[in-house]
Amino acid sequence: MAKEPAQKTKTESKGKEAEQQDAGTQPPAQPMLQVRTQYVKDLSFESPSAPQSFLQGGEAPQLDLGVNVNGEKIDDTHFELVLTIKATAKVEEKIMFDLELDYAGIFVPENVPAENLNAFLMIEGPRTLFPFARQVVSNVTREGGFMPLNLNPIDFVQLFRQNMAARAAAQNAETSPASN
Repeated sequence: MAKEPAQKTKTESKGKEAEQQDAGTQPPAQPMLQVRTQYVKDLSFESPSAPQSFLQGGEAPQLDLGVNVNGEKIDDTHFELVLTIKATAKVEEKIMFDLELDYAGIFVPENVPAENLNAFLMIEGPRTLFPFARQVVSNVTREGGFMPLNLNPIDFVQLFRQNMAARAAAQNAETSPASN
């Protein structure tokens, strides 16, 4: 005869969260980033070598790609973050296409300590925007007559660190005495 599983009493089945509530402590709320809206703030696509660039076969273009993130506080709770993507494709110094996209979002951070707010916004905001900006870039380059430009994932933590290091270097250069 099979043995029936033992029934747990109400107090035995409580999880950690319920025990913390019983003890009068709440687990810390997780940081969140609410997206109020996202949008194309600025978009430019040029194909200065057209139509000749479409008539010539040949080598694949060299791609120069730049990505940056900027943000600004709108009011006490809302922040606008702008993911900027610049891509230029060249063949032998002839520009095949030049694309510039500013893809923005308005965000409301919650449960983020003040000392972590800048890093949280400048990492999580663009991480949220990137898949949509990537799609815009792909569609625009395809509609421009080229193969879709499918961007690889971006490490926004590393980009944030690079931007902070560049900002610190610029501040050090401004405050150090000029050498003769």
